[in-house]
Amino acid sequence: MKILTFQQDGLRLGVLTEQGVLDVRKSSEKYMLEADIPVTIEQLMRGGNDAVHQLQRYVEQNSKQLAGDGELWLQEGDIQFGPCVSSSSKIICVGANYRKHAEESNMPIPSVPILFNKFANTIAAHGEDIPLPFNSEQVDYEAELGIVIGKAAKRVTPEEALDYVMGYCNVNDLSARELQFRTQQWLLGKCCDKFSPVGPYLVTADEVGNPNELTISCIVNGEVRQSSNTSDMIFSCSEIISYISQHMTLEPGDLILTGTPEGVVFNGFDGQTVHKKDHLDWLRDGDIVTIEIEKLGSLTNKMYKEE
Repeated sequence: MKILTFQQDGLRLGVLTEQGVLDVRKSSEKYMLEADIPVTIEQLMRGGNDAVHQLQRYVEQNSKQLAGDGELWLQEGDIQFGPCVSSSSKIICVGANYRKHAEESNMPIPSVPILFNKFANTIAAHGEDIPLPFNSEQVDYEAELGIVIGKAAKRVTPEEALDYVMGYCNVNDLSARELQFRTQQWLLGKCCDKFSPVGPYLVTADEVGNPNELTISCIVNGEVRQSSNTSDMIFSCSEIISYISQHMTLEPGDLILTGTPEGVVFNGFDGQTVHKKDHLDWLRDGDIVTIEIEKLGSLTNKMYKEE
């Protein structure tokens, strides 16, 4: 199931089907078929996997009745997307988690996952314009697979970890490199406003299957910059979830960014200077960046320079 949000008198919850985008709240209020289904993205995130299953049953069991009512449906091309996740209590990121990316960045292959965090202010939607900070000239793209947690996970094993996943989404882990490496802590360069566009959909785990067998790419102004597969992760999705859960409880709605493959502009930091690849440029005003991951659709955003 492909879950999304769209702007219409506020942020509304939708489900993408072959017929179009179902307005969940409108259908529930009009037909009163089920009182306990989630009708907002916040309710869905809080309810986790149980809420997803309720919504899935609702759409499947009432598909014929709902399909006949044109008032409940919108065409995807006509909507203004909102973020496919709400304000997560935790946004946890994994650094240097693709083998070829670690090598190109002149970073050692990590022996354990390198974790850092982002905040809710970084969340943005598919189609939303993203500000390049006024105090940075070295903003980089990072195509990443996002994991959304579906039930509380504490000390879970790698073998059971994927059972705790609600779904997956495209994420662009934008990074202001000179701010990121100003100190040993990466936070400053990672937490600028709207630096984590997500979407367009949250695709449920059952539809995705193995998250470590997905093609992943980043396209800037029509040029493919990153092209890889999630199988190149050093630590798989199940290992990441298990590792984090040994140190903190993951809650429904928490978002994990699993790292980016090779092909970014960044080419290493020598302790004083951030280096870039000679043939690539940092993101500039007007650049259009698309993140594509197999089965998850395309996340596209336009950059603009903040005044």
